Amino acid sequence: MAEALYTSKRIFLNSAAPVSSEEKPCEVFSGGLLISTIDGRVTRVLDSWRAVEAYLLESKRQELEAGTRLEHYDFGDLLMMPGLVDTHVHINEPGRTEWEGFRTATKAAAAGGFTTIADMPLNSIPPTTSVANLRTKLAAARGQLFVDVAFWGGIIPDNVGDQDGGNVSELHQLVAAGVIGFKCFLCPSGVDEFPPLTPEQVQRAAQLLDDTGAVLAFHAEMECTERQIPVAKPCSERTEDPAHYRTFLATRPEIMEQQAIDLVAQVAQDYKIRAHIVHLSAASALPVIRRARANGAELTVETCHHYLALSAEDVPDTGTEYKCCPPIRGRSNQELLWRAVSDRDIDMIVSDHSPSPPTLKLQLAEAGHRRGNFLEAWGGIASVQFGLPLFWTHCHRYGLGLTDLVRLLGTEPAYLCGMSQRKGRLDPGYDGDLCVWDPEGVFTVTEELIEFQHKSTTPYLNRELRGIVHATFLRGTPVYRRDAVPDLRFDGPPLGNILLRDPADSQQQQQHRNRGRLNEAKISGRPLWES
Repeated sequence: MAEALYTSKRIFLNSAAPVSSEEKPCEVFSGGLLISTIDGRVTRVLDSWRAVEAYLLESKRQELEAGTRLEHYDFGDLLMMPGLVDTHVHINEPGRTEWEGFRTATKAAAAGGFTTIADMPLNSIPPTTSVANLRTKLAAARGQLFVDVAFWGGIIPDNVGDQDGGNVSELHQLVAAGVIGFKCFLCPSGVDEFPPLTPEQVQRAAQLLDDTGAVLAFHAEMECTERQIPVAKPCSERTEDPAHYRTFLATRPEIMEQQAIDLVAQVAQDYKIRAHIVHLSAASALPVIRRARANGAELTVETCHHYLALSAEDVPDTGTEYKCCPPIRGRSNQELLWRAVSDRDIDMIVSDHSPSPPTLKLQLAEAGHRRGNFLEAWGGIASVQFGLPLFWTHCHRYGLGLTDLVRLLGTEPAYLCGMSQRKGRLDPGYDGDLCVWDPEGVFTVTEELIEFQHKSTTPYLNRELRGIVHATFLRGTPVYRRDAVPDLRFDGPPLGNILLRDPADSQQQQQHRNRGRLNEAKISGRPLWES
């Protein structure tokens, strides 16, 4: 047979199919999926257990007559849904592979139920700021991917050019080469090879990308003048001990995000571009985003699991595994972020997986450096493997459920990276990417479970989370199975593809997205799977 069968008592398609009184494709149902063993795409949905039984009976007859044996995966009561998508992952190969490489990052993604990730243009050497550098990146990735990987390009002063000269075609060449969009910084990035843009260079980048369909994504923090920084507290209330988190937090006030997002919002309104704010931390910037959208800006925004699951009050002294930029802020800010997720002011949730060795996190005492120094430690959270349980553990408090999980961690990220006609749903024609998990299961994060490279550098170590991923399939082929023995979790060679975006797909994807949103509106109501 040229197709395999995948059955479960609980299937969620996240379908974009037309909704009628008879069809309820956005509900959890008992049945099966047929996925082509040739191209790995969904061929048919068996929307009841009776349909599964009928198909099994027919396949048994064919087996007896023709000797063709059906490949059948049955997941019992585990929930089967589309593989998830994470559009913000730093894979630092080549150049800083000791921080994180393609093999370990994509294994961790697969273990978390993610079947597609997008690699950020830094902190590899070279950064993805030219077509030549992209080719270097692709060469390093080949043969190492356990999930599909797309690639962001980067904008720096050298490749954005200016009105008087510069290589103004470099960005267009990267668009043609298949990057999903571009990321730029408005403040120092932390690595010399990826300097920030000035406001004038941001305007120039927007001019170059105007009407190309490419996403322009911003690390939205700007350094402030002393007059813009809030008045310091009296000395008796201050601490300048770099081992205390609040010392670092004071160096990244919310006004840094507010000022940057003011600029982003204006650029999004002035040019015909798809603007995107990465890792929003300060909820105080949301009113500016709302106004820009009301004025017609195509502006999307993501936040990260660490801003929703962790708060400044949680961070212990010397706990540099919690350091990131923008920083984790207080609980009152966290509540406002969750409200924005519930109100759909925030479009998606990503990991911003940005790992580094324990020495750079200053978890170990090094010559000339104090252990646990927040001001000197590298900023970045290692977490690509745990996005699903992090969201699922906390979302029910805010009236969110399964449809929201798949939208925020699947559908919307797939649209952002130009893959919404292949990823994020299990309709016929879509890639047969599956996440199979137990929504009721509870587990503790331990080093033996972690697949990314530096296991001690995550703030989630020893935390109890809800939602256990049991298996991940890429185009119908198992790439991860939960097992106590690490060597048995990944049963075959890396099967992930390099995903290069076709710029011609932009308009078709927008039309496809509009149809999906119309159907989503028709079935909106009480979130599925509240518990």
